Amino acid sequence: MTEMVNEKVSLRAKVQAFGGFLTNMVLPNIGAFIAWGIITALFIPTGWFPNDSLNELVGPSITYLLPLLLAYTGGRMVGGERGAVLGAIGTMGVIIGAEIPMFLGAMIVGPLGGWIMKKTDKFLEDRIPAGFEMVVNNFTIGIIGFCLMILSYRVIGPVIEGLNLGVTNAVEALVATGFLPLLSLINEPAKVLFLNNVIDQGIYYPLGMQQTLEAGKSIYFMVASNPGPGLGLLLAYTFFGQKAAKRTAPGAIIIHFLGGIHEMYFPYVLMKPITILAMIAGGMAGTATFQMLGVGLVAGPSPGSIFSYLALTPRGNYLGVILGVVVGTIVSFLITMIILKADKKHTVDTDEFEANLEKSKQMKAEGKALLKQKEDANNDQSSISFTKISFACDAGMGSSAMGATTFKRKLQKLGIEDIEVKNYRIEDVPETSDLIVVHRDLEERTRRTHPSARIIGLSNYLQDPKIDALIEEVLQDKKIHEKQY
Repeated sequence: MTEMVNEKVSLRAKVQAFGGFLTNMVLPNIGAFIAWGIITALFIPTGWFPNDSLNELVGPSITYLLPLLLAYTGGRMVGGERGAVLGAIGTMGVIIGAEIPMFLGAMIVGPLGGWIMKKTDKFLEDRIPAGFEMVVNNFTIGIIGFCLMILSYRVIGPVIEGLNLGVTNAVEALVATGFLPLLSLINEPAKVLFLNNVIDQGIYYPLGMQQTLEAGKSIYFMVASNPGPGLGLLLAYTFFGQKAAKRTAPGAIIIHFLGGIHEMYFPYVLMKPITILAMIAGGMAGTATFQMLGVGLVAGPSPGSIFSYLALTPRGNYLGVILGVVVGTIVSFLITMIILKADKKHTVDTDEFEANLEKSKQMKAEGKALLKQKEDANNDQSSISFTKISFACDAGMGSSAMGATTFKRKLQKLGIEDIEVKNYRIEDVPETSDLIVVHRDLEERTRRTHPSARIIGLSNYLQDPKIDALIEEVLQDKKIHEKQY
């Protein structure tokens, strides 16, 4: 049984890592996607300020610029700068060989080019005669790029176009039959398990860009990013939760709804899994409202805050977009409220924070005793003080950034300024980090990536006993360090 559980956890970690890879290919280029979305919203024939001349920027940007940026980024992530160049060369063949915007092709061929370049450079290492390095390096990219471009044009492009057509037809069939809201059955559980990026970045965003090129907007950008259901859940905990859950929910609302960091509501679902029904119902209700009113966005909202939604809403769609968010909020709020009020034991269940706090007090007491022993045993030896604490998450720009900022401010209030606290994506955390702080659902993935690192898994970034224990540990470490020196 334990082996089966470990296999499941490892599979989830692998899927999370794949989703994280897709996210980190897309995220650095979100600004370019937003720029394209603004141009589209303003200058297409149905835009705010129709302009035939400036409208000519729309087609080439989505056909060439955006896929090449994705390919370059993906190639660099795998094979460095040389991999980035080879990935972009190969992707040009995919772009020209297809009649649709090749986002999916770019996200495949870009990393493929990086991998080929990485393997080629490893093979050529120590085999190049002195003085011929530049010639060999340049011609390897040129020759392999030539081959990859033709392969992409003749084979990879048509295959991906066929797959893309199949996925598009399947999703459009859902739209035509009115079943699009059912996607929430997949989206909401995937989000809570940090698996949403595989679906979002791999399927919805590419389909959304294609639809936007044709119609000037797309509902696909909204089926998994609606901030309404998460807001409804947190509002229910604010009014009907107990103790720590009730105290922390208002702060989580601000960060989730205004800041767009959806990870803030995940712990509240995980502490009472049945509330996933509220999230699914809220997501379905919001998507049904969007679909019924025929609204969409011009680009993917990243982060998924209400400000991103409103900024990327095209002319004539504001009422429908706002109603979809409001309906999702109300449905999620009502169902979560019923669950919390009906469950007579929710006072204990939702107070996981308090239970953990009690446990952390014991840990602190044990930690103090251990540190006292360490101080006595090492009075005449050097002590290693904390110098770098890294917060990590899927993309390195959402919950980890918030966690790092919050923790750094707590240290500053205590007068501790010499500890470096930064946020990273899991795969980019420096080996020099004294410890890594992640959400507990990403802990197994982090251990796979950094097997020798000390890792702390949190259930809530705003109030978690492990953060309090870590602060206490840092203070004790500082006292020992100062006493020895």
